[in-house]
Amino acid sequence: MARPEPWRLVAANYPVSVVMQTRFQDIDPNRHLNNVAFASMFENARVRLNRNLRPWADRPRNERSMVAAVTINYLREGHYPDDVEISSGVSTIGTSSYVIAQAMFQNGQCIATCDSVIVCRTDGEGKPLRAEVVAELEKMRTTG
Repeated sequence: MARPEPWRLVAANYPVSVVMQTRFQDIDPNRHLNNVAFASMFENARVRLNRNLRPWADRPRNERSMVAAVTINYLREGHYPDDVEISSGVSTIGTSSYVIAQAMFQNGQCIATCDSVIVCRTDGEGKPLRAEVVAELEKMRTTG
């Protein structure tokens, strides 16, 4: 996997950040945060971003968003009990999908990046994103 672009390693390039506690159960036998912990924390931050973008109550009943792909790039070891900061934003907006770009920081260093492709489906089929959704996505753009 190619190294992330330099802009991805700077928390200020993402519009939203959340601090999360690491847990003892997140460590592997080498006393590092395990890959499942990374994925879980990225997921939690991604869901928070999506809920702010598209509040559940405002979505038509027949519309769903689904995760189509997730790619995590592990850059450094993470350690318990230090907190992590996960910074998130929208990097790409397509016709019926968008990409949430994220970076995880611990003690001032980027330890991982994550890209998640989110697909919009209406009545079980891929449909273009509604204009109001695109407008909300634009507000959450990364600056890289």
